[in-house]
Amino acid sequence: MPRTQRNDNFVDKTFTVMADIILKALPTNKKAKEAFAYYRDGMSAQGDGEYAEALENYEEALTLEEDSNDRSYILYNMGLIYASNGNIEKAIELYTEAIDLNPRMPQALNNVAVIYHYEGEKAKEAGNVEEAESFYDKAAEYWKQAIRIAPNNYLEAQNWLKTTGRSEMDVFF
Repeated sequence: MPRTQRNDNFVDKTFTVMADIILKALPTNKKAKEAFAYYRDGMSAQGDGEYAEALENYEEALTLEEDSNDRSYILYNMGLIYASNGNIEKAIELYTEAIDLNPRMPQALNNVAVIYHYEGEKAKEAGNVEEAESFYDKAAEYWKQAIRIAPNNYLEAQNWLKTTGRSEMDVFF
């Protein structure tokens, strides 16, 4: 049984009803509707912590989805799963693909920056100062891009950029 037919909470049921209404109202082709159904099921599974099921649904959605913007969100959600499971290389790969398809996706840019910053912290603790600085520089570049798109977000990142001297400007908008 598809996940959308077994939703047990109010939020999931409401989202499913609204999504179905929107899909019926919008003039989309059958393939796009099917891709969205898999995406929706993937989001539901991800919300329930069923990551393997979510990835299967996202993979299927990617085979059907042709719109680059929609594909970017599928890839982004897949990146979230891989990052949460500790596979940062795969997460960065998926976030990068999402950014390539949708360069104005600040949340993907931020997540890549967070990963690089974390890797910098690990390298610093291990005494690899040069490697840490390289990771911090990468984090800074991604955060600057994210902040340019969403200047009211990522305040901690903005402060970090300023305090570490990695900010070329005082205001990002």
